[in-house]
Amino acid sequence: MILTQAQQDMLDGKQGETMAKVMKTLVAYGNVYGAERMVPVSSEYGHTVISFGLGVMKPVYELYDKLLAEGAVSAQKFSVDPKPVDKKNVRANLIQNIVFDFMYSQQKRYEEQVKTFGIMDDDAYTCTCYLPQVGNTPRRGEVLSWAESSAVVYANSVLGARCNRNSGILELMGSIAGCVPEFGFLLDEGRKADWVVELKTSKLPDAQLFGSAVGMKVLEKVPYVKGLDKYFSQLDESCTTYLKDFGAATASNGSVGLYHIDKLTPEAVDLGESLIRESAPVYVVDDAEIERVKNSYPVVWKDKDAAPKLCFMGCPHMTIQQLKDWAVRVEESLAESGNKKVVIPTVFTSAPAVIKEFEKTEFAPRLAATGVHVSSICPLMYMNNPLCKKMPVITSSNKLRTYSTARFYPEAEVLAIITGNK
Repeated sequence: MILTQAQQDMLDGKQGETMAKVMKTLVAYGNVYGAERMVPVSSEYGHTVISFGLGVMKPVYELYDKLLAEGAVSAQKFSVDPKPVDKKNVRANLIQNIVFDFMYSQQKRYEEQVKTFGIMDDDAYTCTCYLPQVGNTPRRGEVLSWAESSAVVYANSVLGARCNRNSGILELMGSIAGCVPEFGFLLDEGRKADWVVELKTSKLPDAQLFGSAVGMKVLEKVPYVKGLDKYFSQLDESCTTYLKDFGAATASNGSVGLYHIDKLTPEAVDLGESLIRESAPVYVVDDAEIERVKNSYPVVWKDKDAAPKLCFMGCPHMTIQQLKDWAVRVEESLAESGNKKVVIPTVFTSAPAVIKEFEKTEFAPRLAATGVHVSSICPLMYMNNPLCKKMPVITSSNKLRTYSTARFYPEAEVLAIITGNK
């Protein structure tokens, strides 16, 4: 690998043994993928996927202590994935909370490390760091060192930034060193589409179901999606919100790190079908295919007919417009059902900064009146608790369904269930 003089000096130990190890790790990572050089991390902020102080991950926190002791601190400030516990807003009994305390015994230690490394602020714990209220929105062409799969795919696809799907440790090392190996999505060739997806449904499909279908079909490849421009004329807030959830499903149900949407996403607008590789196979998604994908999901509850005891919405975190829209939807559905409050405990999750802005609107007290709680928790981390895994939890998130025992329902069905409007 060809290194600049500054990078070579770091590798040779001129900034200390610890920084040399950081650079050695990044070089080894690049060599695995045939990278020919390192390129600067050019985004203003970083992001780290590790937000939880799991007791079994003590070696990670010991590594962080060593990095901090040697002054190997990121030049970037950064955002962090959501915290794992919110005892105020998310239901848990005494025994479950005891288990949470045991599981996340290193949480306080880790959050102190994050402060020293340079978190943007206390509101920067979210998987949707790119939302305007959070302030970590990369610009087109900027090189990132991130790992959070739903954020990476959004940054690559909707924002046109450049980032590979890194690991939680490697992303931090890239921010510390200020450079990452150049391969994959950092190269023009790596951003070309391997698949063509033709959307031929009779109406706009549920974003999570459509993303799931694409992710399971193309796996880690890059899809070029045609047909969404029938429903979205421009890359406005309604479109980017849809693509947030679509992308998260492609990344979790497959391993998609980049997609192109014909006539909508930046590179597709500029380059069109020239992005598609020769002989790329075509995948047609129609109503029958969406239904097939939905029906293929296993129900892993012990009692498949159990009444739901908890609902999570917002994985990835909801936008402020989603919170507003859902406040109205829940109100209207409750009015139709004759119920005053949701009939099962329901939690909408969003970024702390988004929640603060939402609380300034008329919709916040209206949503609270329905009995819905709003939290900045990570639903996945909640579901990692072995006692919570046993609960019949429902969700509209395909990411949460994939990584936990939660049962998936499309948004319309979730609304009917939580409001008793069947």
